[in-house]
Parts: sequence; C-alpha cells; structure tokens
Amino acid sequence: MKAKNRNITTLEEFKEKNYGKRGTKKRDELEAGYENFKIGVLLQQARLEKGLTQEELAERVGTTKSYISKIENNIKEVRISTLQKIVELGFNGHLDLSIRL
Repeated sequence: MKAKNRNITTLEEFKEKNYGKRGTKKRDELEAGYENFKIGVLLQQARLEKGLTQEELAERVGTTKSYISKIENNIKEVRISTLQKIVELGFNGHLDLSIRL
C-alpha cells in the first residue's frame, strides 16, 4: 500500500482554504464562475464536434460571431433561453438541465 503524500491537497481542500466553505459569498462566487466557464467550454466542444465555426453557429442561431466567442471564452454569461436556442438551432440537439440538491 502506498503511503499518502502529505504535500498533496485535494481541490476541495484548496477551495476551502482559499475561498471558504460552501455557502460563503466568496466561495459561491467562485463556484458560479466555474459553472459559467464550464458552459462556454461545453458549447465550444459541441461546436467543434459539429465541425462548425463560430460564424456558422452564429448564423444558425441568429446572433454574431463575437457573441458566440464571448460565451465560449466566459466573457459574457448566457441566458437559458439563448443556450436552448444555440443547442436546438445551432446543433440540432436538445438541452437537458438538472438540479442536484
């Protein structure tokens, strides 16, 4: 059995040490930022899997290349209705949301 390396910190430990426990303002802001970043990355991956440029996706959805870029790069937050439009019109897909408690 391997000995545990005491210099290794889990992600959860790092976040608690630097941003506080879940439910604190600083930690909630961090988690919200991560979720926005994750959405942008997911959209970019889907776009690339479909073989679309940002411009082609924007045309399908009725928006601009700049707006798609801002979402993918976490510069702009995306509304659920816009996200649904991107997934359905842009990717011919279906958006599923879930809530975990």
